[in-house]
Amino acid sequence: MTDTAPTAIPSSAQATLPDGRVELAPGSPPPSGPYANEDLLPVPVEGRTWTTYNFSALWVGMAHNTASWTLASGLIAVGMDWKQAVFTIALANLIVLAPMLLTGHAGPKYGIPFPVFARASFGIRGANLPAVVRALVACGWFGIQTWIGGEAIYFLAGKLIGDGWTNAGTFGGHAWTMWLSFAIFWALQVAIIYRGMETIRRFENWAAPFVLVGAFVMLWWMADKAGGFGPLFDQPSRLGWGGDFWKLFWPSLMGMIGFWSTLSLNIPDFTRYGKSQRAQTRGQALGLPTTMTLFAFLSVMVTSGSQAVYGEPIWDPVQLAAKTDNVVGLLFALVTVLVATLSVNIAANLVSPAFDFSNVAPRRVSFRAGALITSVLAVLIFPWKLYSDPQGYIFTWLGLVGGLLGTVAGILIADYWILRRARLHLVDLYRRGGRYWYEGGWNWRAVLAFVVGGVLAVGGADFHPLVDGRPVPFLEPLADYGWAVGLGTSLVLYLILMLLPATRPGAETAGPAARP
Repeated sequence: MTDTAPTAIPSSAQATLPDGRVELAPGSPPPSGPYANEDLLPVPVEGRTWTTYNFSALWVGMAHNTASWTLASGLIAVGMDWKQAVFTIALANLIVLAPMLLTGHAGPKYGIPFPVFARASFGIRGANLPAVVRALVACGWFGIQTWIGGEAIYFLAGKLIGDGWTNAGTFGGHAWTMWLSFAIFWALQVAIIYRGMETIRRFENWAAPFVLVGAFVMLWWMADKAGGFGPLFDQPSRLGWGGDFWKLFWPSLMGMIGFWSTLSLNIPDFTRYGKSQRAQTRGQALGLPTTMTLFAFLSVMVTSGSQAVYGEPIWDPVQLAAKTDNVVGLLFALVTVLVATLSVNIAANLVSPAFDFSNVAPRRVSFRAGALITSVLAVLIFPWKLYSDPQGYIFTWLGLVGGLLGTVAGILIADYWILRRARLHLVDLYRRGGRYWYEGGWNWRAVLAFVVGGVLAVGGADFHPLVDGRPVPFLEPLADYGWAVGLGTSLVLYLILMLLPATRPGAETAGPAARP
C-alpha cells in the first residue's frame, strides 16, 4: 500500500461557522487513504452535541472512582493528615485543569481526536509516538482499575458464597477465584465499549450521582464506627508542616497531577463531541477540581476513621468495605465500587487508546479493535504489581506517567496556541505531502523535544518496585518535579527549534512550520 491521498480534495475544503467551529466543507468528500478512517475523521457540527452537564457528569463519573480514592487515602497512609492531603490534591487539580482546557479547545473547534490533533506538531506519522505512549499508559491504568473491579467482585461473591470462594486454592500469589473475578470484570468492560461512545455518555450520566451517594454512605458508616466525626478530624499528621512535609509534598503534588495528565492529552477525544467551547470549558471547570477535591475530602475522612477504628489506615476502599458484617451495606459499597470503576475505566482508559491504536494503522485497526488491543495489553502489564502498595502507586507509577505525558502536553500547547494561534487545516491532517507531513511524516523537532524533556523529567526517578535504582542518578534532584520539568522543557525547546530561521513559521508552502 502506498501513502497516497485523493488529489481532488483541496486543502482549504473546510467551513468555519460564526461561532468559530470548523468542519469539512459541505459537499466535499471526506479524507481517505492510509491516514484516515471513520473513527478518526472530524465529527460533523451536527454531531457535536455534548453540553456542560455532559462534561461535568463525565468528570464526576471519572473523578469519583476507586483509584481517585486511593490517591487521597494513600497520602494518609504515607503520613499526611486530612488537611495536608486535601490541600495537595486540590492544588494539583487546579494546576492540571489549565493544560486540560488548552488541549481540549481543539476538540469542539475541529471535531478531531487526540492522535489527529498531535499530527499538527509531531507529523502525520510522528503522531504515533505520543499516541502509543499515551495508549500504553492507558493500558496500565486499565489494568489497575480492572484489578480493583475484580477485587470488588471477589469480595462480594465471597460474602454470598462463603469460605469456599475466598479461601480457594492460590495461583500466582492470589486465589484462583480472584483471577476469575478479574476476568469477569475485564469482559464486562469490553462489552460496554463495543456499544460505542453514545452508550458511554449515557452510562456516565447516571453513574456519576450514584457513586457520589455511595461515597457519602461510606463516610457515614465510618463516622458511626468511630463514634462521631471528631476522631476522623483528630488524626494527627506524622509529618507536621515542617521540612518532612514539604519533602513529601512536591513528589506527591507531581503524582496527583500525573493522575490526570493522561486526560490532559487526550481530552479532545471527548471534547470533539462538544456543542461549544463554553460547554467544554464550563463543564470541565465545574467538574474536575470541585469533584476531585470533594472526593479527596471524603476519602481522607474515611481513611482517618479507619485509622481510629482499626489502628492503621486502610487505603484500599474494597478492603475496608469487606470489614463490615452488614451484608446489605457491603453489597451497596461494593456495587458502588464496581460502578465507579466501570465509569472511569471505560471513559478514561479505553476510549483514548482505542483511538490511539487506530491511528497507528487506520485501515486495519478500528476503534473497537483498538479497545480490544488495550484490554489485552492491560493484562500483560501485571497491574496487580503496580497497585501493590501506596509508595509504588503514587511515587513510581504516577510520577513516571506525569513526567512523560507532561512532556507531550508542553509540545501540543506550544504548537497549537503559540505557533499556530489555534488555526489548523483539517484535510492536511489526513494526507501525505501537506503542511503537517514535515520530513517523511515526522517532525524531528517535536521528537527531540519529547526525548530531552522526558529524560530530564523521569531520568532521575526511583523506579522501585518496578526495577531497582535510578536510570540517570545525577538527575535525581529533578525527579520530584517531573511533570513540571517535562512540560516546561519540551515547550521551550520545541519553540526554539521551530523558530530557527530555517524552520520559522511564515512560509505558505507545506513544510515543518507552514502557517495553518
